[in-house]
Amino acid sequence: MKKIVIALGLAIAVALPALAQAREVTFTTELLNYGGDGAYLALYLTDAAGNYQGTLWIAGKKSKYYKHLSGWARGSRLNPAEYDGLTGASITSGRTLKITLNLDDALIDSGHEVRVDTAVEDMRDNRADVAVPLTSDGAGKPVTGRGYVASFRYDF
Repeated sequence: MKKIVIALGLAIAVALPALAQAREVTFTTELLNYGGDGAYLALYLTDAAGNYQGTLWIAGKKSKYYKHLSGWARGSRLNPAEYDGLTGASITSGRTLKITLNLDDALIDSGHEVRVDTAVEDMRDNRADVAVPLTSDGAGKPVTGRGYVASFRYDF
């Protein structure tokens, strides 16, 4: 399954330089065959201190379940302005979510981290199933999640 979103400026309330350069970044999240219902995922950014900076994408349409994406929910305060226009269908077992965004170059190699929280109905919730620094060196290198994520990577 492929979702493409072009978010000029990323609209995540991060103070960015006025003449910043953007870079196309593709985030690929492959789920394990966990044998349950569709998974809800929150892809979001944190700063070097681990503080929430903004939402990249939410997989799962029913906002009543967003509270189970605990790291993201705490940071975003479940404010609809944080995810309006950045949502899609939940992802089922063994499937792949692919999202392409334009991110400001200032976010790369600056201490920011990409996190993925996951939750599945009647199964365990995983805060920071994936947590990886957003660096040039890390691009294209898959990492394994701690819960439902079999593989996560980002590419420039």
